[in-house]
Amino acid sequence: MQAVLLTVDRMSTWLGQFFAWLIVALTLMITWEVFSRYVLNNPHDWALDAQIMMYGTIIMMAGAYTLAKNGHVRGDVLYGFFRPRTQALLDLLLYFFFFLPGVVALTWAGWIFATESLAIRESTFSATPLPLYPFKFMIPVGGGMLLLQGLAEIVRCLQCISSGVWPSREQDVEEVDVDKLKAMVNVKDEDIASLDKYVAPSGAAVK
Repeated sequence: MQAVLLTVDRMSTWLGQFFAWLIVALTLMITWEVFSRYVLNNPHDWALDAQIMMYGTIIMMAGAYTLAKNGHVRGDVLYGFFRPRTQALLDLLLYFFFFLPGVVALTWAGWIFATESLAIRESTFSATPLPLYPFKFMIPVGGGMLLLQGLAEIVRCLQCISSGVWPSREQDVEEVDVDKLKAMVNVKDEDIASLDKYVAPSGAAVK
């Protein structure tokens, strides 16, 4: 079962990392459009629609990735003091009463939304229309992946309730935790303090 959970984690991770490159593309597009509009005096009517669709795609595709990394916002002030079993029980209740109904509704409605858009070959309302239906298919795709990752998290909750320990998950790049970094390189606060004598005081002349 753990292998299945980690496989789902990898799928969500790969999907999130793949679509994260849209951030680079979006940044370059905005930069070019600003340059083209204000320097070359040559704005593009389709640019804003393309930017909105790219931004929406990033948001939809990031949901499963963020859930796989346990990165969604929660009340950590209280949650962090609970035992793992209590955390898992609370998560399980929230998944069943809020997550599953909401994500299932999002995926189902998104599929209807996207197929209707495809049927009429919907496009943007601009002088240079862009096809809109590929973007709308990101809603059920992102919702489906989020639902799959949510099911994996529900299994994790059940395992934690049974064992009292959270099962492992796929790791990725995270913010640097200074305490963890110091522990990894075996550096103590005393070692850092001892180096202060080699640092010239602020405003002191260097000989």
